[in-house]
Amino acid sequence: MNKPITIAGGGLAGLALGLALRQRDVPVAVVEASAYPRHRVCGEFISGIQREELAQLEVDELFRPACQHTSTAWFEDERAWFRATLPAPAYGLSRHYLDDALARKFVARGGELRCGQRHERDGEGVVWASGRVRSDGGWLGLKAHFEELDLSADLELHMQDGGYIGLTRVEGGRVNVCGLFRGGRAPGTDALPAACEAAGMRGLAGRLRRARVVPGSLKGVTHFKLGWQHVEGNRVCIGDAAAIIPPFTGNGMSMALQSGLAAAADLAAWSAGELSWLDTGRRIRATHRRRFSRRLRWALVLQAVLLRRAGRRLALGLLASGLTRFETLYTKVR
Repeated sequence: MNKPITIAGGGLAGLALGLALRQRDVPVAVVEASAYPRHRVCGEFISGIQREELAQLEVDELFRPACQHTSTAWFEDERAWFRATLPAPAYGLSRHYLDDALARKFVARGGELRCGQRHERDGEGVVWASGRVRSDGGWLGLKAHFEELDLSADLELHMQDGGYIGLTRVEGGRVNVCGLFRGGRAPGTDALPAACEAAGMRGLAGRLRRARVVPGSLKGVTHFKLGWQHVEGNRVCIGDAAAIIPPFTGNGMSMALQSGLAAAADLAAWSAGELSWLDTGRRIRATHRRRFSRRLRWALVLQAVLLRRAGRRLALGLLASGLTRFETLYTKVR
């Protein structure tokens, strides 16, 4: 008989892992502190995940409502300084929809979902997919959905030295607006426009104030760092509990799904008694390092460049001259 697995956290990584384990007839319980549907701080621009991976999870049909994105424009001081066609189409799909759809599919496959609870016990058979590790990284993340907000490209990316913010359309015609800012406070009703102003994006702040915020969609998060997260002892961690990629890449949701999928085979082997828990954790950590180290390294370097005016000038010069191709940089962070 297969040993049961408990997943602490019902976000993209936890639910993807739960679905992959149920495909292997592993008994799984997902413990989630909140309820579905819910809004999360997330860019909701999904690129880099392969159709084969979605088909492997048997969730490709859940992406039918998604917007299809093919263009991007980068702004500084209200001026578009770079435009490009994406090397491959990306999805625009909200966490409000996708988390709920994945949770329903997980339950339909025989998984146990416990909402409104926090899992506290560590030990064998427990996988942590509970989001960021609390850390003083000096960042403020903000997200909201807006209506009556026009875009000049499928993905607008606004950059200043004080932070950056992405705008992309999701299902239902709404626009996800998600930003990463240096420091800041917890969100109030005018949090996103105020953060844009503080970062030097006054024109964008005005656009947001003229649009309409979808009630309940404004969320904020602080006390986190980017890159590999601190893991206590021999805990098995996936998703943001293992690593957080800078959001400008548009690869965070893809990486969460891929993280859950990548851990499933080893956890199924432990469940069947073929691996010790210690070896299972070691193999999952090694798989994550092989899978994600390069894109994390490139993403952190590129973010540092793009958050400096001189760096943005250098990037524009390299792209304009053809010495660096946009497609190359795009691939490096996926």
